[in-house]
Amino acid sequence: MIQYSIYIVDDEETIREGVSMALEGDYKVQAFATAEGAMYAMKDHPPDLVLLDIGLPGMDGIEAIGKIKDLYPDVLIIMITAYEDIDTVISAMRLGAYDYVVKPLQMDGLEVAIRNALESVRLRKEVQILQEQYLKENLPCIVGASSAIQDVMDFIGMVAKSPDTPILLIGETGTGKELIAHAIHYRSPNFKGPFVTVNCAAIPKDLIESELFGYEKGAFSGARTSGKKGLLEEAANGTLFLDEVGDLSFEAQAKLLRFLEGGEFYRVGGTSRLQIQTRVVSATNKDLDSLIEKDLFRKDLYFRLGVVKVQVPSLNERRDDIIPMAKHFLLEFSNKFGKTFTGISKQVESALMAYNWTGHVRELKNLIERGALTGKGPWLSIQDLGIKGGEKGKKQKRAKDKMAFPPLPETGIDFASTQESLERYYIKEALKMAGGNESKAAKLLHMNHHTFRYRRKKLQIE
Repeated sequence: MIQYSIYIVDDEETIREGVSMALEGDYKVQAFATAEGAMYAMKDHPPDLVLLDIGLPGMDGIEAIGKIKDLYPDVLIIMITAYEDIDTVISAMRLGAYDYVVKPLQMDGLEVAIRNALESVRLRKEVQILQEQYLKENLPCIVGASSAIQDVMDFIGMVAKSPDTPILLIGETGTGKELIAHAIHYRSPNFKGPFVTVNCAAIPKDLIESELFGYEKGAFSGARTSGKKGLLEEAANGTLFLDEVGDLSFEAQAKLLRFLEGGEFYRVGGTSRLQIQTRVVSATNKDLDSLIEKDLFRKDLYFRLGVVKVQVPSLNERRDDIIPMAKHFLLEFSNKFGKTFTGISKQVESALMAYNWTGHVRELKNLIERGALTGKGPWLSIQDLGIKGGEKGKKQKRAKDKMAFPPLPETGIDFASTQESLERYYIKEALKMAGGNESKAAKLLHMNHHTFRYRRKKLQIE
């Protein structure tokens, strides 16, 4: 059962105490005498609903409504006014207040207003619960709590709220870009709509335009007599995922740009202008900047596709997630193959952690699938996986052991300062080697692009 939280903000102690006593049996209630106090508490725990008095000392209710809605747009506000002043009510409603009640408060009327407001909160929370449940059950790349993947998930949770802002996913093959695209879809307002995937590299260049935009009858030799809807139309009110977008033909790029700019397109051989609403999420493992320099990719399309860019971290950048993901995959394939695996041996855990994951999440999944299929259980063993106890990792460890570091002086060192100096040095060196390109510099340091930008800004590196 969903528990709702309500803030009561009123400078009259009798109202705070009376309303709190009436509501605290059904809701989690906190009371404040000032708007400033309530907003300070919101930093840690934003409520579902605020009962806000207009005539407050210090920051008044009207000013507070605007600030609360700017910072916490999902929080609903019912304003409390001493008299039914139409101008004040209109101002509050324009700023985002959900409803209003007039003093002296009648609890029956107040409770009806609260129930009506929380009904819309209930619907929103149920949608969020369904979305999160789907993500946990279907998107294993989300498993884990490493800062690298959590940064990405927090970011896409924010940008997914728009129904049509284009998003470009950048990352190596096998890092889980399509799974991230699914996460965007199921956290967006379009989550009930279709999710349509187009592998731009798998469709011949002379067919990609008709597959993507559809065609009218007689548009070309071999075309259906009835014509055909394109994948773009199939994705109406949902999400169109363009995988390997760097492989699009120049002609298809031009039509896609037109659609992104105006939401309009023509079928191949058609004269009727079609219009739909969908979000375009694209992904690439190629250096689109390099393709632009070679006139193989449109610069204007790149900017339009990448209104929001997300750098998907490699598995080597999120090593804390390797074992949780391996266990997730083992459970999945154990059920699929009718096996009775109960866990992963310590030897296997050590090998997985030492392994150099050049194939990323996809390689890990394939490896666990093989082990679950050929192994007998109940524990997944090194022999099941077919790897030699982390041989690659041992070679890497031997190479690391040869690295020389200055001795620790008897007086000790300022470790934080030394660590910062080392980080500053390597970020500068990486930027030099990459010619100032942050994405390439981040790869040189095996660092997530967002993390790299954050560290560069924090260290004030130009």
